[in-house]
Amino acid sequence: MENMTLLDFARGPGLQWALWIFCLGVLWRIVGAMYLLGTKDLSKHRRKHYVRDGLRAVVTRSAPAEAFEQKIRFQHITGYLWHIALFISVLFFAPHILFFESLFGISWPHLPNTFILISAAVAAALLIALFIRRATHPVQRLISTPDDYISMILVLLPILTGLAAFAHIGFRYETMLALHLLSVELMLIWYPFSKLMHAFMTFPARYQTGTFFGHRGVKA
Repeated sequence: MENMTLLDFARGPGLQWALWIFCLGVLWRIVGAMYLLGTKDLSKHRRKHYVRDGLRAVVTRSAPAEAFEQKIRFQHITGYLWHIALFISVLFFAPHILFFESLFGISWPHLPNTFILISAAVAAALLIALFIRRATHPVQRLISTPDDYISMILVLLPILTGLAAFAHIGFRYETMLALHLLSVELMLIWYPFSKLMHAFMTFPARYQTGTFFGHRGVKA
C-alpha cells in the first residue's frame, strides 16, 4: 500500500475494520442480552394477551410519566428532536445514500443539501445543549458516567466534521473528509461497548418489560 493517504485509509482499511468491529460487537451484545432472558418462567400466565401488553409498553414508555414530565420536559423534547435531526442528516444526504447503496444495494430519494445542512446544525446545537445540561445539572451530573460524555462527544464529532467538510472550513476538503470518516469509524468502534447500544436495546427492553408485567397480570 504505497503512498496511502489519510483519505485512502479512512475509505479503505479503517472503514472495513470499524464496520467489522461494529457488526460483531452489536451481535455479541444482542446475543448476550438474549442469553440473559433464557431462563424459563414456570409461573402461570395471569392474562392471555401479554404480547399486546408488550407492544403497549413500547408506546407508553416512550414518554415519561406525567408526574415527571414537568421536571424533565427540556430533556425529553430536545432528546427526541436531536435524534430526529440526526437521522434526517444521516439517512437523506445524497452522499450518505450512495454509501448505504454500496453496502446494501438499495437507495432512496435524498433531500436538498440546504435542508440537510440545517438539520445537521440543529442536531449539533441540541446535542451540545444536552451535553452542557448534563455537565451542569446537579442530578444529571451525579448519575452520569464517563460513558455518557464520551458517547456524546463521539456522536458530535462526525456531525461537526461533516459540517466543516461540507462548508469547506478548516483543512483542505480531502483532509476534512478523511477526518469526518475517521470520526464516524471511531464512533462505530465505540458503539457496541457503550450506552449508544440503546438504539438497539431500548424498544426490545420496553417490550420485554410489558410482556413480563402482562404475564403476571400487572398493568405496565
